[in-house]
Amino acid sequence: MRAFHDARSAAHDPDRYFRRGAIVAHPEQASRYAVLRDAIAGHHRLEAPADHGEAPILAVHDAGYIRFLAEAWSRRAEIPGSIDEVLSGHFARPDMSRRPEGLLGLVGYYTADTSTPVRAGTWEAVRAGAQVAASAADAALADGRAYALCRPPGHHAYAASAGGFCFINNSAVAAQRLRETQARVAILDIDVHHGNGTQGIFYTRGDILTVSVHADPADYFPYYAGYADETGAGAGAGCNRNLPLAHGSGDDAWLAALAEALDGIARFAPGALVVALGLDASQDDPIGALRVTTDGFARAAEAIAGAGLPTTIVQEGGYLCEALPRNLSAFLDAFDAAAGATALRAPSRP
Repeated sequence: MRAFHDARSAAHDPDRYFRRGAIVAHPEQASRYAVLRDAIAGHHRLEAPADHGEAPILAVHDAGYIRFLAEAWSRRAEIPGSIDEVLSGHFARPDMSRRPEGLLGLVGYYTADTSTPVRAGTWEAVRAGAQVAASAADAALADGRAYALCRPPGHHAYAASAGGFCFINNSAVAAQRLRETQARVAILDIDVHHGNGTQGIFYTRGDILTVSVHADPADYFPYYAGYADETGAGAGAGCNRNLPLAHGSGDDAWLAALAEALDGIARFAPGALVVALGLDASQDDPIGALRVTTDGFARAAEAIAGAGLPTTIVQEGGYLCEALPRNLSAFLDAFDAAAGATALRAPSRP
């Protein structure tokens, strides 16, 4: 399998954040990139992405928000004191919709929480991740499958806001890139956290199906989205599906929900698929809430490959623990093996 990556992904390197009343070590550290890259080196063909510019990013994100991400660090002198990250403690609510002018207000306007600070290398890293996603989407159409080692992750990023470690929604970038040539595209998110940003970006569209299998958000991030009754609106009615699972669910429940998700994707009949690969559903993940085993990830890959669709696998969550590289290798190796035995469905055209 062709695996796209960019060393600039490590330029964003947060070391702490405020969580549940305490300053703790940040789980989404730059070292994740090296761990994930090294896990697949020698097994899959590592490639640098092409530079597609900002067009793939702006296809799914608000231009003002992207300008904020690109300029925030260079404007840091507007915040008094010596700082190593641009962060706010003031966040806009839905009924607080005026866009301010000052940097500190803009941070609260365009970010949702304290886990997504803008640092010296943030824009370089997230822009590189988007190029990785777009290049992998192109390769998946050409070769049937490709992996995008995107870091930081992206599925909590809305069109105009960052949150949950995410700045640019790489899965959305890949899906929209595929949509340029495919009449319909599906996104299957198997991260332990609901892909709320992805849902938000495509919620009113009928050409991109979003399906998420995740831990019940009633008392778990992202809290405010990810419920089964959220099914899309307007032209997108019926094109969003959430399958929340009880905390502590293991392979059996998770794979059963995945089978249900794949049935829905088959009925939608897309020309291509994006898999938002969160490995934080692992029983070993430090911030996870499910108990999926390494074998469970391999079985999931086999099931997804069995759909016979050109597939872009985009890295989402999965945090530093001994099982992280093992789970990535198990998923990609099993997908490669199963895809090789499955006839790909011919891509559709819009």
